[in-house]
Amino acid sequence: MSNAEERNNIIEIRGLEKTYVTDSERLTILKDLDLTVQKGRKIVIAGESGSGKSTLLNVIGGIDTVTAGTVIAGKWNVGKLNENEIAEYRSVFLGLIFQFHYLLKDFTALENVYMPAYIAGVNKKAAVERAEQLLADVGVYDRKNHLPSQLSGGERQRVAVARSLINEPSLILADEPTGNLDPANAVMIGDLLFSMVEKYKKTLLLVTHDMKLAEKGDVCYKIVDGKLQEAR
Repeated sequence: MSNAEERNNIIEIRGLEKTYVTDSERLTILKDLDLTVQKGRKIVIAGESGSGKSTLLNVIGGIDTVTAGTVIAGKWNVGKLNENEIAEYRSVFLGLIFQFHYLLKDFTALENVYMPAYIAGVNKKAAVERAEQLLADVGVYDRKNHLPSQLSGGERQRVAVARSLINEPSLILADEPTGNLDPANAVMIGDLLFSMVEKYKKTLLLVTHDMKLAEKGDVCYKIVDGKLQEAR
């Protein structure tokens, strides 16, 4: 298995194509797309809905399959992973943040954060301690025993950021993480996400239509005719 990390590249994508086929049409979203991301970089893919941004993130996350090309993330050849390998890849290598927080409604903020580590085999005491530290880092430690329904939208997304870091992933994938928030909370969560990625020395690949958020990245791309172009 090819190892992008040996070359200080955490992502290497070559000739990526993603085509959706229905009874009535064949729609190619991504076509001959290449992307290289070095460890520790903060990469943003910006632009309007429908351009293929989320599709690219879903392919890298193993949520969607490739039509053609290769996607190497760390030691993982994502397009060739079986179901068990995909689960391991997501558990140990990726931290995922979405537009909707996807917190479990019947569990507290603390439980939502430590549970992925506990499921992955981390001792419960150690998982709880790490979760508490992350909740403190994102500014909601005092809300740790509250259910998602008792938290504001900004607080729920703070918890989601903490959860994405619990298993010490190498790569954070964030798909419109501020998309459901009001302008003030969007700025706050954007600043928080970048500061946490910097603090914990993670690589970030972020999709957004918010150009103010996009400006925080080391590099900003847009997808044009299925391929990446530097936006600035």
